[in-house]
Amino acid sequence: MNTLIAVIYKHQEDAAAKTLARLQDLQREYLIALEDAVIVRRNADGKLHLQQSVNLISAGAATGAFWGLLVGVIFAGPLGLAVGGLGGAGLGALAGRQSDYGIDDAFIRELSVEVEPCCSALFVLVRSMTTDKVIAELEGTGGRLLKTSLPSDIEARLQQALVSAAPVPAPH
Repeated sequence: MNTLIAVIYKHQEDAAAKTLARLQDLQREYLIALEDAVIVRRNADGKLHLQQSVNLISAGAATGAFWGLLVGVIFAGPLGLAVGGLGGAGLGALAGRQSDYGIDDAFIRELSVEVEPCCSALFVLVRSMTTDKVIAELEGTGGRLLKTSLPSDIEARLQQALVSAAPVPAPH
């Protein structure tokens, strides 16, 4: 079962990006499995910007180019290779731009009303995680939970860890 975690960082423009980087490090250590992540920022003009962790346009173009090349070579030989590859890449990029992966963008925009130009927010869809270790790693990042699908007791522990003082590294 996937778990949604949405955190807003007041007066910390780059905190969401830093937290996502920490979560991606934890993913390399197999402590968390991220399905999707989105960083939200608002510019000085008030326009909301969503930064997806998965670039769907590039992925669509690569997939489309592969299938276009394959179909082009099979049905039209060398000329089909170029035409099929370019056509497939274009159609794949268009399909990637139109698709929505993971967390619904409309849902993110609805919850992001509190994001001010000086703030950032992080929306994460988690497949699985080692809860205690992930919460310990997020300690002191300074965020406030907007919404989660976590059980109440774990949600309270996560919120407490976010607002607590950052752990002091031990001297070497």
